[in-house]
Amino acid sequence: MELNQQAGVALQDADRKLNAVYTKLRTRLSPESRARLQAAEEAWIHFRDQECAFIGAPTIGGSIHGMIVAQCQARLTLVRVKDLEAQLNCQEGDLSCVRE
Repeated sequence: MELNQQAGVALQDADRKLNAVYTKLRTRLSPESRARLQAAEEAWIHFRDQECAFIGAPTIGGSIHGMIVAQCQARLTLVRVKDLEAQLNCQEGDLSCVRE
């Protein structure tokens, strides 16, 4: 039970980080780019949840299931945070960065 709680706290912390970087990035974008970011974020959340459902499938019905899914979601969320931070901290001339 304590491990499930710790995994839940880690997921909440990762979600707070994601929301902060997402909000900061959004403020730098044009309306068109904000709409694209929102669509990408919605698709990413769907991917994350489906991926973690897949990862956690072997534990369905077990007491460890919630922890496995939350750990997966926290891990993927922190990866997404790094991806969005990379957009915030792009170097001039990097063509893979959104600059509007």
